[in-house]
This record gives sequence, C-alpha cells and structure tokens, in this order.
Amino acid sequence: MGLALAMSAELVGVTELRPVDSEDSPYTYAFKVQCTSCRETHPNFVELTAYETHSLSGSRGDANFVWRCKSCRRESSASFKTKPVAYTAEDSGTWKNIVELEVRGLEFTEFEVQGDWTCKSAANGAVYEEVDLQQGEWFDYDEKAGEEVTITEVKWQIRRS
Repeated sequence: MGLALAMSAELVGVTELRPVDSEDSPYTYAFKVQCTSCRETHPNFVELTAYETHSLSGSRGDANFVWRCKSCRRESSASFKTKPVAYTAEDSGTWKNIVELEVRGLEFTEFEVQGDWTCKSAANGAVYEEVDLQQGEWFDYDEKAGEEVTITEVKWQIRRS
C-alpha cells in the first residue's frame, strides 16, 4: 500500500520548501506506527531515513524501516518510493504530497516534524538552510529584498497515494 506525507502551509516571500535530505545529511522522518493486522499502535514515534536500510527476515530483501509488532509479532516494513519534492509558493495554502512510501503490514498515523528544512527567497533566490518547522511556523528577514519572509499555518497529513 502506498502512503504519502502531505503538507499545507502559507508561504510569504519564500518558495522551494523541502527537508534537508542528502546522503551526507539524511532527514529523519518520525511517525506513529500502527499494525494493520491487530491495530496495535506503537506508543512512541519511530524514525526512518531514505538512506538507511534494514534486512527483512527470511531474506526477502531490504526496507528503510522494519518493525515487529509487540502484540501479534507480525513483521512489517516501509520503504521510500520517492525523494522529497518541494512545496512551492504556487502550492501555498493547499495540500501537497511531499514524499511517498510503500508500506506493508503497517500504517503511519501521525507525523512529527524534526530536523532542518530549506527554502529560497521568492524575490532573489537567497537560500535559507536552517528552517525549523517544529513550532508550525518560521519567520526571517530577506535583507536584499528588504521584506519579511514567513512560513505559517504548517499542517501535516498522512494519506493513501
């Protein structure tokens, strides 16, 4: 089954919002996970990155995330289907899938933003590399353009893709 992490935000003066995610600096995605077999939800957020893989038991390949439910003991997995895409000024105020995952035997039910995001000034292309969205908003000032740049109303949604 495919799941997507979608976001909605109001962007003013910025565009190209995306997680800082490279092999040298992988973005850690944190999700609440639920077993699709017994419906048990793990009490903590679990973390996965696109650059780390784990072996599935029975030599069935690898996945970015492998989890065994403590209740029913079923092994489940998730793998990234896409690299993260940018949320642009044109997307402002609408829902957009940022990254897609292939999941087997589990569902992600909630996302917790962690780590840095990056965006660009819509006026002059200046890059902001340490955008922290944990509070659901971010504010800065574009010196060259002489105006405030903001990201507000940040919301997350996990949906089938």
